Amino acid sequence: MTTDSARRRPHAPSAAVAASRGARVRAAVARRWPALSALALGAATFADGLPGPGFLAALLAAMPVCYLLFGAFRRSFGGMRTAAVQVAGLLVFGAAAAAAVSVGESAGLRLLAAGWAAHAVWDFVHHRTGRVVPRAWSEWCCVVDLCGAAALLAWS
Repeated sequence: MTTDSARRRPHAPSAAVAASRGARVRAAVARRWPALSALALGAATFADGLPGPGFLAALLAAMPVCYLLFGAFRRSFGGMRTAAVQVAGLLVFGAAAAAAVSVGESAGLRLLAAGWAAHAVWDFVHHRTGRVVPRAWSEWCCVVDLCGAAALLAWS
């Protein structure tokens, strides 16, 4: 006569281990919802091609505006230095967007890809410091920017 434990495969996880694994997966998804939703947005936006370069340049110029608005409404600049860094970011990303639409299409798309990748680094720094914008926003924006930069390189 064989017992249940003898019939069970030796490498099969017990119900408690499986439940624990499920709880860990749910916790990881709950922690990373900004990144997961950004991946879904990136896939939906870029899977079938690129939006127009003018639109992508406008987004690159508008991204720093979101940071300025968040910082102003949350009163999270903490001083003039942080506000000045945010304005400098606006000027740099705006200049990159303007340059991208003023050069040829191929060079413009590569410049936009570099700008979007640079903004992902900007987001990452904000995520690490926890300043100016909510961490969920900077995580979400970083992943969207990386998807955009990858799509620009892939489709250009």
